[in-house]
Amino acid sequence: MVFLYEQVLQRPLGVLSEFARVNRPARLPAVLTAEETQRVLAALKPGTNGLIIRLLYGTGMRLMECLRLRVKDVDFARAQIVVREGKGDKDRVTMLPERLKEELRAHLLRVKLLHDKDVQEGFGRVYLPHALARKYPNADREWPWQWVFPSARRSSDPRSKAIRRHHVHELPVQRAMKEAVLLGKLAKPATCHTLRHSFATHLLEVGYDIRTVQELLGHKDVATTQIYTHVMKKPGLGVRSPLDG
Repeated sequence: MVFLYEQVLQRPLGVLSEFARVNRPARLPAVLTAEETQRVLAALKPGTNGLIIRLLYGTGMRLMECLRLRVKDVDFARAQIVVREGKGDKDRVTMLPERLKEELRAHLLRVKLLHDKDVQEGFGRVYLPHALARKYPNADREWPWQWVFPSARRSSDPRSKAIRRHHVHELPVQRAMKEAVLLGKLAKPATCHTLRHSFATHLLEVGYDIRTVQELLGHKDVATTQIYTHVMKKPGLGVRSPLDG
């Protein structure tokens, strides 16, 4: 109601003294232990989906943030990944894990060959955000703007009807994660987003500053990041149970 009146109708809503805003109950995020995470990663099959899932845990990115990466956003020299237009339409920088550098380089070499083939066949254009397509009319065929994880097939863009490659769809990645969780024989459910929670918790457990973790996750308020302190191995100040003496 507040959004309708303020943003759509642009009229004052008035006083709602008899109503109270609904507060969602706080829920602790599902988090894997370091050992459980390694079991899931070890169960992944070789290929693009496995690389994406390893990147999710190694960087703390959300699934769609990872799928929307462009070649120019990966900086091998600085071991950084720039996440564009994340939640809240904010850009941020996260790390590029050293263990994934060579695998990602090899992946991009294959993607470059695919892009070159598309260009030779009269295609190779990619969707550009906002007004960039008008400002830089040829940029959509340039290598830096291509998806890091393009689809295996070209398709018709529903907005422009142009034939081009979209980034890979999230469903195959989610299925690969579900399969790895089953093969890893985990006693708890876990999704791609669970890896983001696990990334944050594991960094805090080994002593990284909560402000650093906040920046890596792209949280606006540190209070959002603090929820991970409640699911660490030693919550609070490492208080011991009285049962343990």
